[in-house]
Amino acid sequence: MGSGKEKKKLLSETGKKQKKKKELSVRPKKLKNKEKEKTKASKGKTENGESNLGNGVVCGPTASEQLNFFIHQYQSANRVQLSSLELESFKDTCMVELSSDQTKNPRTLGEHMKVAFGSSWKDLLCKSQLEAGKIEPGHPSLLVISSSALRSLELLRELRPFTRDCPPAKLFSKHMKVEEQVSFLKNRVNIASGTPSRIKKLIDVEALGLSRLSVLVLDMQTDVKGYSLLTLPQVRDEFWDLYKSYFHQRVLEGAMRICLHGQLPQISDARKVFDD
Repeated sequence: MGSGKEKKKLLSETGKKQKKKKELSVRPKKLKNKEKEKTKASKGKTENGESNLGNGVVCGPTASEQLNFFIHQYQSANRVQLSSLELESFKDTCMVELSSDQTKNPRTLGEHMKVAFGSSWKDLLCKSQLEAGKIEPGHPSLLVISSSALRSLELLRELRPFTRDCPPAKLFSKHMKVEEQVSFLKNRVNIASGTPSRIKKLIDVEALGLSRLSVLVLDMQTDVKGYSLLTLPQVRDEFWDLYKSYFHQRVLEGAMRICLHGQLPQISDARKVFDD
């Protein structure tokens, strides 16, 4: 009897060992399969929600993704919740769809603007003559807004191919007097770059006009502390004050488009909040 029980116990223990051995041999394969699935799921997306087409080519955020991000920032900064009727006024066409090949060799702002302005880019961005009844002084076609004077100058360097014949307007306060800028804006201006506070002041005194403005570029690059145009506290408030005063209605009417230049931080989170 004893030997029979011992035999059964031995067989049971042997069976358990074989089962455990089998599980261990199968587990790595399951883990590998899961890793493959994860890789497959994440393939096509970067950390910033951009689409990866392979071969080092990354698509910038779509117009819809940019719009969701922008609306989320608008609501968050202004502490408002737009109604469904107000949200319907925002269309994907409010945003400039950036071209897709921007990873290993990111396109400059100038290259993006060529695409944004289409076949008319030379007429709108390069010509220097005033045309009576058509081109008014101090009315740019392209306005770039960033968080600092230094960054404004960096972006103007990317637009240098357009500004050889018609110099750009530098609209920031560092080393620049309002009177000097008012005087400069009495000429034809195709491109202007500056910071929110000074841009608003020049519009307020009617030195800077918006009748020709068709593309508004918002610089998304962060500084060494991780702040950008839409997150640096004082600058952010100045920007939204400017936007609500002079740009919001024009965007809704389709008179101008917004271009978010640079990587969008946490775009997936912004979309999630917006969708909720």
